[in-house]
Amino acid sequence: MTSATRKCPICGKPRTVQNDPFCSTRCKDRDLLRWLDDGYALPGPPAIDEGADKA
Repeated sequence: MTSATRKCPICGKPRTVQNDPFCSTRCKDRDLLRWLDDGYALPGPPAIDEGADKA
């Protein structure tokens, strides 16, 4: 039985052991940048905007 090679979630290339689950440091950094730039969101109730009622 052969196991399927899992792919990098950013570019789709095969993963490497030293950068798992990514294929390279570049893809690791791209993923981190997405998190820092609010490119990803977790489901949940809307956040309360505390600055909205101070106008």
